Amino acid sequence: MSHGPRVLIVGGKGQVGSELRHSFAGYGDLVVADRQAADLAHSEQVRALVRRVEPDVILNAAAYTAVDRAEQERERAFAINAEAPKVLAEEAQRLDVLLVHYSTDYVFDGSKVEPWSEGDTPNPLSVYGASKLAGEQAIQEVGGKYLIFRTSWVYGPHGHNFLLTLLRLGRERDTLRVVDDQHGAPTSSIAIADATREIVGKVQDGEVGAPSGWAGLYHMTCAGDTTWCGFARAIFERGTDLLGGRKPAVDAISTADYPTPARRPRNSMLSNRRMDSGFGVRLAAWGAALGEVLERL
Repeated sequence: MSHGPRVLIVGGKGQVGSELRHSFAGYGDLVVADRQAADLAHSEQVRALVRRVEPDVILNAAAYTAVDRAEQERERAFAINAEAPKVLAEEAQRLDVLLVHYSTDYVFDGSKVEPWSEGDTPNPLSVYGASKLAGEQAIQEVGGKYLIFRTSWVYGPHGHNFLLTLLRLGRERDTLRVVDDQHGAPTSSIAIADATREIVGKVQDGEVGAPSGWAGLYHMTCAGDTTWCGFARAIFERGTDLLGGRKPAVDAISTADYPTPARRPRNSMLSNRRMDSGFGVRLAAWGAALGEVLERL
C-alpha cells in the first residue's frame, strides 16, 4: 500500500540532506542515500542507485564542497558536482519525475554591486564554482522536470560549516580574525529544507501548472546581507549559552589578509525575486534563521 511519493534524498546525511529528512518526514516514503549507497564520483553507481529505488522525487543534496581542496582535486570535484547531477537528470527524465538540485553563489565572480539575478552571466573564480556551474548546465541540457536552487553561505546544526567552526574556536580563543569585505546572506540548512518542501509540495500537487512554466533555475537565500565578520559577531552575540558564557572578540580583516587557495567572490548576494514570484516562497531574514539554528543546537 502506497503512503505517498517515494522521495530519494541523495546526500541524506550531509547538512542540507539531514534537514531535508526532517522537513519531508511524513510526506512520503523517504529513501536516504549516503556515500555507502553510492559513490557520486562514479556515475554508474549513481545510475544504479536511482534504478534500484525508482523514486517519484529526487532531492540531490550531495556535493563536493571542499572549496580550497578542489583546486588540487579538479577531477573529483567535477565528477561529483557535474557528472553525478547529469546522471540524476537523465534518470529523472527517464522516469518523468522531479529532480531538485542545489548550486552556489560561487558560480559568480562577485564583481557586481547589486544582488545577482538568475539572468546574470556566471564567471566562477574557483574550481569548485566551475564544477557547480557545470552541474547546473548539465541538468539544463538534459531538461525535464527540474529545479535548481542556488544558495549561499550554507550552515546549520549538522556537518562542517562556518557556524560550528566558530562555536568550536570561540570556546578555545579570546579573539578571532574574520574577513569583512565579502558580502552575502548566511542561509541555514533548515530554511533551505523547509522552502524546498513547500515548493515541491506545490509542484507535485499541480498548484503551479505545467513544468514548462516552473522548471528552471532559482536563487534561494535568506533575506538581508552581512559579511563573514558580521556573521561571526552575531554568532558570538547570540550563542553565549553554547560558549559557556564566553564572548570572544572578532577583529575585521580584509580578504588580502587571509589568502586561500581558491578565490572567493566579494559580492555573493543573490536576488530571490524569481522564486518569490514563481512559488510565493520567501526565506526568513538571516538573523532570524540563525536564531532558529542556535535554538536547535
